[in-house]
Amino acid sequence: MTEFIKTIIISFWDTLAEMSPYLLFGFLVAGILSVFVSQSVVEKHLGGKGIWPILKASLFGVPLPLCSCGVIPVSMSLYKHGAGRGSTVAFLLSTPQTGVDSILVTLSLLGPVFAIFRPFAAFFTGIVGGVLVDTFDNTGSAEGPIPKKCTDDCCGSGKNSHKILKGLKHGFITLPADIGKPMLVGLAIAAIISAVVPDDFFADKLGTGIFAMLVMMALGIPVYVCASASVPMAAAMIMKGLSPGAALVFLMTGPATNATSFITIWKILGSRTAIIYLISVAGCALAAGLLLDYIGVDIAAGAVSHVHRMIPAVVNQVCALVLLGVLAFAIFKNKKSAIKS
Repeated sequence: MTEFIKTIIISFWDTLAEMSPYLLFGFLVAGILSVFVSQSVVEKHLGGKGIWPILKASLFGVPLPLCSCGVIPVSMSLYKHGAGRGSTVAFLLSTPQTGVDSILVTLSLLGPVFAIFRPFAAFFTGIVGGVLVDTFDNTGSAEGPIPKKCTDDCCGSGKNSHKILKGLKHGFITLPADIGKPMLVGLAIAAIISAVVPDDFFADKLGTGIFAMLVMMALGIPVYVCASASVPMAAAMIMKGLSPGAALVFLMTGPATNATSFITIWKILGSRTAIIYLISVAGCALAAGLLLDYIGVDIAAGAVSHVHRMIPAVVNQVCALVLLGVLAFAIFKNKKSAIKS
């Protein structure tokens, strides 16, 4: 085994061990929330028009543990049941950027500055996008069929399941199956960046201003990465000289934009709403990135290299093994179910 491969494996394992206690706890919290926050509850409280539904939709979307199959159907169902375009778009903007699991992963790898700043940025993006849509696109009705509602446990199905078991199933099977593969890919990419990219590479090549943010935006918008999987990659790039603000741009645009959501918005809510949606993500990501670099670049950069000694190393190692087991079981079970169906 060459020294290069050893470096990649060590980096992969160290990052996994650092984030695993937080991610496992995030899975547990997400499972608990999934029991009490069903799709019907979302529709009941976020329906209607005006600024208040936009605020609620954006706030509610930040921690909501909806799987990727559930975000679009729930948001389109909101629209079908009377929600304005603004609140629908606000929910679509804030939900994929963060979740309880990704917030805790952000805390473990990027420190408290990012962990606080990131959900606030998602919340603000939802409000901006919702207000812009209500202001500039308040015409017409649904232009296409509403996507079929999600029937996974994360979206409130399984009426006969015990609440605790249902929550644990969502937290440790449904959610890991949804993010498991991209999470492992993100860790692998982060490990390769750590091993291959020279120190201060991004600072030397991209600088620390708005140009670096535009490059990260160009990378993040077309390439979909889930909220949790994007964190290890961002941490690795910061360690190689990327500014925290540019990393935040990647963390916001990657999860929030993907072909499926954009095409759905275009077909159902119209082309103008889809364009406003994209502009909102891009504009808010740049604004948040510039603000983060202005008020906390030194704090945020220092947080990345800080190892959280609060958790003993042996606990991190054990949690890493448990996390790998959870991801492997969830992915295998999901694949087996897909083959049967």
